[in-house]
Order: sequence, then C-alpha cells, then structure tokens
Amino acid sequence: MPSMAHNVVTEHESEDGHQISGRTSTLAIGAIGVVFGDIGTSPLYALKEMFDGHHPLPIDILHVFGVLSLIFWSFVIIVTVKYVTIVMKADNKGEGGSLALLALITRKSPGGRGWLLTILAVLATSLFFGDAIITPSISVLSAVEGLVVVEAGLKPLVLPISVAILVGLFLIQSRGTAGLSKFFGPIVLLYFIVLAVLGIVHILPNPGIIAGLSPHHAVLFFVRDPGLAFLSLGAVVLAITGAEALFADMGHFGRRPIILGWLCVVFPCLIINYLGQCAMLLRDPSTVANPFFLMAPEQFRLPLVILATLATIIASQALITGAFSVVQQAVQLGLMPRVRIAHTSESALGQIYVPSVNWGLLALVLLVVVTFQESTNLLAAYGLAVIGTMFITTCLITVLMVRVWNWPIWQVALIAGLFFIIDGAYLAANVIKIPQGGWFPLVVAIVAFTLLTTWARGRQLMIARLREGAIPIKVFIDSAATSATRVSGTAVFMTSAAEGVPPALLHNLKHNRVLHERIILLTVKIADVPYVDDEVSFKLEDLGNGFRRLIIKYGFMQEPNVPAALARVQGCGPAIRMIDTSFFLSRQTLLASERPGMALWREKLFAWMMQNAESPMQFFRLPTNRVVELGSQLEI
Repeated sequence: MPSMAHNVVTEHESEDGHQISGRTSTLAIGAIGVVFGDIGTSPLYALKEMFDGHHPLPIDILHVFGVLSLIFWSFVIIVTVKYVTIVMKADNKGEGGSLALLALITRKSPGGRGWLLTILAVLATSLFFGDAIITPSISVLSAVEGLVVVEAGLKPLVLPISVAILVGLFLIQSRGTAGLSKFFGPIVLLYFIVLAVLGIVHILPNPGIIAGLSPHHAVLFFVRDPGLAFLSLGAVVLAITGAEALFADMGHFGRRPIILGWLCVVFPCLIINYLGQCAMLLRDPSTVANPFFLMAPEQFRLPLVILATLATIIASQALITGAFSVVQQAVQLGLMPRVRIAHTSESALGQIYVPSVNWGLLALVLLVVVTFQESTNLLAAYGLAVIGTMFITTCLITVLMVRVWNWPIWQVALIAGLFFIIDGAYLAANVIKIPQGGWFPLVVAIVAFTLLTTWARGRQLMIARLREGAIPIKVFIDSAATSATRVSGTAVFMTSAAEGVPPALLHNLKHNRVLHERIILLTVKIADVPYVDDEVSFKLEDLGNGFRRLIIKYGFMQEPNVPAALARVQGCGPAIRMIDTSFFLSRQTLLASERPGMALWREKLFAWMMQNAESPMQFFRLPTNRVVELGSQLEI
C-alpha cells in the first residue's frame, strides 16, 4: 500500500479567504472518515447483488473476471479520471457539489444561468435527497445483516437493531458531531485496512485472480454474454456509490487530501477486497450468500459486523450532514423556503443542524427500512439515484469545459463523450430496475423537484408583481417623505428588491404617518460564491433626506446575521445601535389567481410553502423585540 507519510502543512485559500489548514496527512485521514464512508461500505453488498441479486450471474471465470474488470475500470475511469482528475478542478472557490457547480457556471459563463442548467442542478439536488434517504437505510441494514452470518437465529433482530441504530443516529444530530468526528477518520481507516487484510488472505491462495483486472475480460464478458453483461452494470454501479462525495465534500478538506486518501488508501483497499471476494467465490460458490462477512474466519465475524456497522453509521452521518449543507445552499440560492438552521459548533463553520430536514429524513428512512426490510430489496432503488446524479454532473461539467474553460471542441467531445457513454450505459441498466424498487428515488426526486422549482418560480412571480406597483424611491422621497413627521431613531426596512419603495415603508407611512430620522432600505443578496469578504460585502448609497439604501452580500455557504452586519456599517452617520433601531418587515398573504405564469395548483403550493417558511426575523437573526411586521395581500 502506498505511504501516507506526507506531513507537509497545506492551506487551501481561495479568492474569498476561505481556508482549510492542517497537515495533509491529517486532513486525508479526516476525509477518509467523511468522504469515503459511502463508497467504502459498497463491498458489503455489491458482489452479493451481482451474483445473488435481481439478475444473478453464474459463478465462473467468464462472469467473475468480467465483473472484476468492470469494477476496476469503473474505479479508474469514473472515480479517478472523471472525478479526481477533472470534476474536482471545477471547485467554486473551494466548494463542490451540483449547486456550487451551477453557481460557478453562472458567474463565469458568458451565457449565465440558463433554465436548462438550473433544471439540471435542481434535478441533481432532488436525486441527492433520494440518495440521502436510501444510503443510511441500505448501509446500516447490510451491516447488521452480518449477524445472520454469525448466528442464523439472530435474523429476527436485524430489523429492530437497524431501526434502533438509525433512530439514535438522527437523535444525536441536534447536539452536533464535532466531538465525535475526530474518531471517524481512524475508525474508517481501520475498516479499510481490514478490507485489505481480508482480501489478501483470499488472494494469496489464488494469485491468478489479479489477471481479472485486465480490461479484455470486461470486453470478453460483453462479447460472450451481452445480455447479462448489460444487466450486471446495474449492480456494478453499486461499487462506485459515493464517488460524487469526492466533489461534494471538497470544501471540508480540500482537493489534495481527498486525492491522497483515494489513491493511497481507499482505491487499493477496495480493489484488494473485491479481488479477495472474487477469489473466494470461485473457490467456494456457496459463499455468495454473503461474501463480505464470509471472508472472515468464524471467530472474527462478530467483530467484523461491529466494525462494519460503525463504518456504515459514519457513512450515514456524512450523508445527513451533506443533506444539511445542500439545504443551506438551496435556501441561499433561492431554490427553497427559509428553514431554521442551527450551528452546533463555534469553531467549525460547516457543523450545522436543520431540524425540519433531520426529522423528515428520519421519518422517510424508517419508512424505507420497514417497507423494504432487507438490503437486497433496496439495491435496485440505490443504483438509480447514484448514477442519475453522476450523469447530471457529466452534463454540467461538459458545459463548464466549453463555456468557462474554453477547451477545444474535439477535446471536450472525446472526454465528455467517453463519460456520457459509460454513464449512459449504467443509467440504462438501472432504468430497467424501476419496477423492482428504482421507482422510489424517482418519486422522491419528482416531489423534491416540484417543490424546488415551484418555490423558485413563485419567488420570481412574487417579485415581479411587487415591482409592478412599486413607486420610484426618488419620487417617494421628494413627495410624501419630505412632508411626513420625523421621529428619532433608525428604521430598517427589509426588501428583496434593490430598487423602488418597499411595501412595508408605504404601509408604515399610510398607517402610522411618521418616518424615522434615519431610514435604511436593506437588501440581503446571496452571491454565486461560497464566501464573501467583509471588505466587499457592503454597498451603501445615500438617497438624501435621511434615506439610505444598503445592500449586504453573503456567500451561499454563509449564514446571514443582519444585526452583526449593521454594526460594521460605516459612512451611515452615527453607529447603528439595536436599542434605537426598528426593523420593518413586509408579510405578503398570497392569493392564487388565474394570471399567467404558473398553474393554479402550483400557486397554491407556493402560497403554502411561503406560509410555512421560517420568519425573516429568525432567518436574519433580528432582535425579536425590535421587529414590526406589516401585512398585505398579493395576487400571483
């Protein structure tokens, strides 16, 4: 195994000042615990599904070597070449993932954010939610099912134990995992070492199994048995589940530690374990019942079950944390309603907790576990969610190659064409599994896609309707504002539009007939970068007569804190003190109408989402005793 003794200190610093510092080896071990938990638990079920699943393969040289070759070259082409070499270069100032990639294309591409790109990114996000539901379910179930290998009479306990573990996992989320996370890397590193040791034990009696890595065995498999070879792709993709995490979690560890962890530990340990499983299957086909746990001698199987269960819990934790981060990004980019986001660590910015997402995921995960009951029944659903996200990433990275990186067309066609052929083949093989369980991630994706697009479109319509009746701010100041009674203090009017008069200001003047001495029209904007420097996050404009327009910019990974931002504002007269400041918010009651723009049922859905969104007062951290809400009705 290659050495990991790289003790240089690295510091990832992007243009926005976002840094990840620490020893490369330390960060790599941390990445092994968080980034590679999902792909690392694939040996628990991948080969079992191929040779004892929905489309079982005969256990002979042709099929075992063919599958082994497909797995190895999937690691090489999809994980190493596609993600490590190309996709991970497409970071948005250190951050990765579909939404960060969309923001990068939007910011740097001459064409901006087209509707097709937005739909692709939203669809990838929707499929991710399906993955976030299935991964904890299948991972924990497959690990606990190892108890049946230890003692067949323990089978009735598999489901209750799995449910108990999952419930406990979601219950601890509100307390944060910063304290536990330092153990994640060493535990998963030990798990990968055990994978390699188990593989070596079975390779040594049959070293000829290594010949199965040759690509000609994959070609021979398709030539001699094309039907089963195509169907096997639906199971082979299970070996690379979690590859998307290399890109999505890049902001937590940096590119170099993730690459180091993959090339030096994860890749070799995984392929050694698959070699060992295949060698064992050829020697004793009866081990197909559960090849992973049957690799271990009988006296070591229970410890292996415990270690595998810990690894799957950590993998599930990474998906849950990822779901929190994706929701935060989606809210900031205007694709989801505001939700309550709590920080669970004072030092780790990425340690957040989203209660609504946590309990929603728990309910759906338990529903999946109780409905499907066995990991085998979930495997068909798992593959479609994974390869669907990978296919969309290929689409987005192709656009980036052409419009941002300006690569020659022949080069893009060659590289992207290879990825499209491979991803397309895997996708086609998994589409066949829709009746067998593949429908589940599709249902989740359709529901999530409908909610995300309805919210984004509804916000566009609402802002457009508000602008229709907006009064130019200069006209307002020259007329009503100069004749109104002025009172001491500061009034901050929150408005989503950086132009015109906020509705709350009009209603306040209409009903109270007074204006404060200092009036700030405040707009919070979310930039297409993860983080924004303090020096460039403010834009202040003096409108005259005590009126000022202030625009505060945050990155899509930052949490807005308006009072803290106002305390740093300069050039706005005396320092803004919360005790002398009132915040005015406009709350619209939306009325569905027959006006063009969106179907009536979607208008009602948007109104419901608007009603249940978190209050701007909580989202922007406004002091509760200084907020005034003024309501109005609006037809969309």
